[in-house]
Amino acid sequence: MKFEKTQTLKQIAELLSVEFVGEENFPITGINEIHVVQEGEIVFVDHPKYYDKALESKATTILINKEVDCPEGKALLISDDPFRDFNKITKHFNPFIASKESIASSAVIGENTVIQPNVFIGENVQIGKNCIIHSNVSINNNCIIGDNVIIYSNTVLGSNAFYYKNRPEGFDPLVSGGRVVIENNVDLGASCTIDRGVTGDTTIGEGTKIDNQVHVGHDTVIGKKCLIAAQTGIAGCTVIEDEVTIWGQVGVVSGLHIEKGTVLMAQTGVMKSLKKGVYFGTPQKKYRQTMREVIYLKNQTSNEKK
Repeated sequence: MKFEKTQTLKQIAELLSVEFVGEENFPITGINEIHVVQEGEIVFVDHPKYYDKALESKATTILINKEVDCPEGKALLISDDPFRDFNKITKHFNPFIASKESIASSAVIGENTVIQPNVFIGENVQIGKNCIIHSNVSINNNCIIGDNVIIYSNTVLGSNAFYYKNRPEGFDPLVSGGRVVIENNVDLGASCTIDRGVTGDTTIGEGTKIDNQVHVGHDTVIGKKCLIAAQTGIAGCTVIEDEVTIWGQVGVVSGLHIEKGTVLMAQTGVMKSLKKGVYFGTPQKKYRQTMREVIYLKNQTSNEKK
């Protein structure tokens, strides 16, 4: 999430009421999660296991819960609760805007786009040309939709990420300040849910077609010309390259990378990143290997019955 205007280390420290290490005019351009953070941005870390990863990342400011040696060319914000303060930054620079109308006046809708009755379109949404948005679709704040996109009834774009910190009093949500980006010529079936990024974008690539009742988690990037069948669930921070086919009821855990041209057969449970191939089963195996095993076991059972 980029700030509209570059902030200084001192300004952010004063916003959070925390101490800092570094030059007070050290520039900060935004915040981001560790897997996508860039130079100029803040990343947060609140567990010693990940201190080194955060300090060695591209982030130039680290929001951390312990005073440590500051890497050269970087700055620290010392907080007793980095998770809480990361949320505070998100809320300050990207506050929730309550809607007072079904289609926000700030929304930009391209020519020849059809908006069916009972659609909700939030603040700062952009929709391209020649789209069809069917009834009861909800497009929440800051979503970007390209040209020639079809979205069927009851689909929701831009829900908050399913990302929580377990505290003694209950689960504390990480506030989502990112977007959903739908590129040109995408179809989204009925009752799909696409979560916004925590700080970046959840992206559906050009020409991808998604069936009914599919869930895509926060910050996931789906490539071009993918086919995803019904009841598939894809967890957050996953990268699916171009021309991947995913059949019904597939589950993909978070943070994985699936190579271009891969096929996931129905009901596959994906537990690790995959090279190009055809996979089936839980945990996933190469399809041919799994079929050989199934045939072998079937033959063994048949022989035992004789």
